[in-house]
Amino acid sequence: MGKNDTAWEMLFSVHPVLEEIDRTGFYEIEAKTIKAVREPRLMAKFDHRSNLPDIFKKNSLSILPVSRSKYVLGKFNAYESVSYNAQIEPKAIRLPSYITSIDVSNLYSESAALHCAYVTGMMEDLLGEQCLPTISGRMSSKTFEFDIETADAHEHRIQIDHSQVEIDGGYESKNQLLLVEAKKERVDDFLIRQLYYPYRLWQGKTHKEVRPVFFTYSNDVFSFFVYEFVHPEKYNSLRLIEQRDYIIEHEKITFKDITDLLHRTPTKAEPPVPFPQADSFARVVDLLGLLVENDLSKEEITTRYNFDSRQTNYYTAAGMYLGLLDRYEERELRTISFKLTDKGRRMMGMPYKEKYLSLASCILEHDVFKRVLHERVRTGRLPGRDIVIEMMKKCDLYKVGSESTYYRRSQTVIKWIDWLINLAQLKENRKY
Repeated sequence: MGKNDTAWEMLFSVHPVLEEIDRTGFYEIEAKTIKAVREPRLMAKFDHRSNLPDIFKKNSLSILPVSRSKYVLGKFNAYESVSYNAQIEPKAIRLPSYITSIDVSNLYSESAALHCAYVTGMMEDLLGEQCLPTISGRMSSKTFEFDIETADAHEHRIQIDHSQVEIDGGYESKNQLLLVEAKKERVDDFLIRQLYYPYRLWQGKTHKEVRPVFFTYSNDVFSFFVYEFVHPEKYNSLRLIEQRDYIIEHEKITFKDITDLLHRTPTKAEPPVPFPQADSFARVVDLLGLLVENDLSKEEITTRYNFDSRQTNYYTAAGMYLGLLDRYEERELRTISFKLTDKGRRMMGMPYKEKYLSLASCILEHDVFKRVLHERVRTGRLPGRDIVIEMMKKCDLYKVGSESTYYRRSQTVIKWIDWLINLAQLKENRKY
């Protein structure tokens, strides 16, 4: 188990957490009580459902801060699912020519992505009027109350007393205040608190309309999810108004680029690394981006980002399979960590088109992916799973033997080729 899992198991064994939740619907715990086993900032920050400790997942629990020194646990519906609308065509925007301090090929932090979004006019486009960056960082929530839904379809009243609030970016126009929670990777969900607490704080401090926005920067696409709280005193009254996607204008990738890559990429022998089981190649790219600034331990990847421990294993293994990640052991700390290879670091610093064609080339160096793409180009559609499995069996894959393993891994092959085809922004021309 991870360190958070172990520490929470210990707290649950000492304190009557589950008994109190069954009796009253909640359990309040002091930060100093948590600190007796581990640092509270590590024990109580779960941005996604996948980050929750096992004992929370088993009992449908979530945790929320109610002050600077106290938290409340309960069977709360604390998270909002995120569904990316693939039908939205990202709006291409130019970086002003006089801006030299922003490298659009190296936006590997939330703040860098937000700065770029602002100077290119994305915030003004969202608001429909000129705006300026006005607030960010940590502040106090003041006092307020709200109702939150529980797993058994009830509501629980929670009182907040000067809890800490953190805002990644605030942008103010004549009539509106845009409050942004930012992530530098594609996500499945987010903690509503990250929008709700700032919303309640600033709703009481300004007469302007407060617009809560969840923002992700993934695979060079800036995605904004604009919400409203239909009932300000209800935590779960969050309603999505719209999703808007943007991309920095760049040289486009065409279908011919993909087919040319298919013909010129040499095939190499399969590495002695487990064949990937990581269906979303976009998340492989996100993981590479996370490692640009710092090496990360397996536990850091699992607890800080939208992965559970199994996904961390799958996606780091996929990066190693492509030769873009290395795994190493920090013996003194007794941890397993990951870093970009020289090839991976060089690739992630390339301009848009060169970067994504290089990533595609890494995929096509492996014979099974080349075979499936060739069939996709020849017929105009992805082959079915049975055909993909037949192709896999001809490619001498490392430690793939059972039919069930072939079946699971075939989904990854199909999804990666689908990602690769979708790089092409122009309609296919079958003469290629």
